[in-house]
Amino acid sequence: MRPPELSPTRSLARLYSSTVQRPVFAALSSLEREIGVSLRPGLDHQVAHTRLAWWREECDRTARGSPAHPLTRELAALLAPLGTAPLAALTGFVDTAVWDLSCATFDTRRELTGYCERWSAAMIAPLVSLAAPDAPATQACALGVSLREIELLLALAADARSGRLRLPLDELERVHLPPESLAQPPWPAALAQLLRHRHRALRAALGAALEALPPAARPALRGLIVWATLVCAASARAEQRLPQAGTARDHHALLDGWRAWRVARRVGLQRDGPH
Repeated sequence: MRPPELSPTRSLARLYSSTVQRPVFAALSSLEREIGVSLRPGLDHQVAHTRLAWWREECDRTARGSPAHPLTRELAALLAPLGTAPLAALTGFVDTAVWDLSCATFDTRRELTGYCERWSAAMIAPLVSLAAPDAPATQACALGVSLREIELLLALAADARSGRLRLPLDELERVHLPPESLAQPPWPAALAQLLRHRHRALRAALGAALEALPPAARPALRGLIVWATLVCAASARAEQRLPQAGTARDHHALLDGWRAWRVARRVGLQRDGPH
């Protein structure tokens, strides 16, 4: 089965990525989506687990320098100048897919952060390493964790209806909200306030992570900066709609194309052209 196409936000991020970054961004996104096919509704549960087990082995092979799948071979070739270090955490895509397949809940924020860290290490860290090999790993981690959690909040109601709860249970318990309330917007005032606070905190954290990127590396990372900026804009729109849930259309407003162009221009380089 062919993986679904990139979301509009990620398509703009790829479009405005530098010539060096674009194929790596595309390969990582394709790998994430290919692994995510195991979550397709209707797929036999045992088949899904078998697929994910194979992909875990393949990610391990790739980290050791022996990829077998066309996607991982392409990714290894693109990142070859950096060695195998940026490939060491590709299993993060598998870890998060296994978590989602089992519809496991996050008991605490630490567990939710760990989920986002695994995704960030697989998706964001290689992109940052390519543009800024000497940047501390904590910079890429902080950026990716905030970006991913915002994406989870933007799909909160839909994921909850699929059995995937994107808020820690202990935080829901503190405001006396049952987990099933996540799937039923308009949300109670206590939940809307919790989400409002979380959106604001994550936008602030993501902004700080972007500011911490090495200035010299920002032009090479403009696709990632575009992605983060558009996600922040979607977060602000989602906050404004509370206690209603945002819609898919809210996440990709017509102004996003213009906003992406302005961001790319501001960080120093315009796009190289559509690919």
